[in-house]
Amino acid sequence: MWLDFTIFLVACLVAGSTGGLFPPGAWYAGLAKPKWTPPNWVFPVTWTLLYLLMAFAGARLAAMPDAGTALALWSLQIALNALWTPVFFGLRKIKMGLYVITGLWGAVALCVGVFWSYDAVAGLAFAPYLVWVSIALMLNLSVYRLNPQA
Repeated sequence: MWLDFTIFLVACLVAGSTGGLFPPGAWYAGLAKPKWTPPNWVFPVTWTLLYLLMAFAGARLAAMPDAGTALALWSLQIALNALWTPVFFGLRKIKMGLYVITGLWGAVALCVGVFWSYDAVAGLAFAPYLVWVSIALMLNLSVYRLNPQA
């Protein structure tokens, strides 16, 4: 299980590394954002916890026979997770980022349901991720609406 956990955690860290490659910077700081935008320190703290939970869920599923569909969904969501930062912050495409994060939300929602059908603990481990992606989706949408010129 520890080897599987490590592999999934590395996948999460690779996806998360896009934040270092494409930091928010002055462009994002200059955008209008809703009043409920979380403070900057919340993002790395939250993602650290979520990546640990995501790796834990993936490792549990990897140990189960016939969990290929669940693992394929895990792969889809981490690919979309890795894609959002370069699109939103790298390309500065707020609307395109909204499309990516909507797809990510759908993939994570599917993961919660499918993972639950294989293992309730794995499904529960993904639930906080769905909550966070829901917040991120609404933040992306709000930034898009507040910055039509961007």
